[in-house]
Amino acid sequence: MRAVIFGYILLLASCSPRADEIVVYASVDEVYARPLFEDFTRRSGIRVLPVFDTEEAKTLGLVHRLLAERQHPQCDVFWAGDCVRTALLKREGVLQPFEPKAAADIPAPWRDPDHAWTGFGARARVIVYNTKTVKDPPKTLAALADPRWRGRVAVANPMFGTTANHFAALGETEALKLAAALKTNEAKIVGGNSHVRDLVARGDCDLGLTDTDDVWIGKDRGDAIDLVYPDQDGVGTLAIPNSAALVRGAPHPEQARRFIEHLVAAESEAFLAKGPSRQMPVRPGSGDLSKLRTMTVDWGKLSDSEGLLDRVKQALGR
Repeated sequence: MRAVIFGYILLLASCSPRADEIVVYASVDEVYARPLFEDFTRRSGIRVLPVFDTEEAKTLGLVHRLLAERQHPQCDVFWAGDCVRTALLKREGVLQPFEPKAAADIPAPWRDPDHAWTGFGARARVIVYNTKTVKDPPKTLAALADPRWRGRVAVANPMFGTTANHFAALGETEALKLAAALKTNEAKIVGGNSHVRDLVARGDCDLGLTDTDDVWIGKDRGDAIDLVYPDQDGVGTLAIPNSAALVRGAPHPEQARRFIEHLVAAESEAFLAKGPSRQMPVRPGSGDLSKLRTMTVDWGKLSDSEGLLDRVKQALGR
């Protein structure tokens, strides 16, 4: 009997997470996440075991997994390419407050007021246009309703991703007004932001709404496209930072805190800024973001926008 018990104890020990490892659920592109994981391991000796979202379920897949695991957490850190789903996890009690020392110089708009998550390395919503067919691109979202662009504007499905964030950030009145205008102007609603960029690059559309990283990647491969940050004389554009959060009940809380300190540090932001996606540091004076007028956003409210997005979908005739 003692041999059986001893064997069971050994089995439990072999299944327990190692103290020199952390599990990170990463709803970001693997190509720029892995170098930061590897750099952290070199510096700390702590190995990162990442779990990435599939492209089809980006952000939502891991959010659902974290919600399902909340009574028995398997993950230490959640790293998302936006703050909206992280704010949802905060609302559901999945996250443990943590205030990284490395984030002391990150302005308040890019941090959760209760320290549930920390933002860093942002993208922005932009109007992408074909430089061969458009010489005077629109400067506002409202201008996308101009009849001269009828059937020539592409927008990603507003129920998902950063397009959903953008419509939600506009608020009920402006979001529905824009959706109705896009429908009237026969805008093409497509699967994702990269699809928007590709339609514009091929000349199938003249304009589109997408994210900065999609435009930079297209320009680097030679696409005849450029971008406009919309509404710089008005409400500004939507900037969308990455977010890092400690999972409540994380198996390795101390190691997880060390990783978050590494992830939100100025050096990591600089690395992301130099990469293909050119993510903009959120620290003052450290990049293009400080030169932009950006929307004031309540990320918690944006995480509870399903009703509004359903109405946007209806206004678009979807």
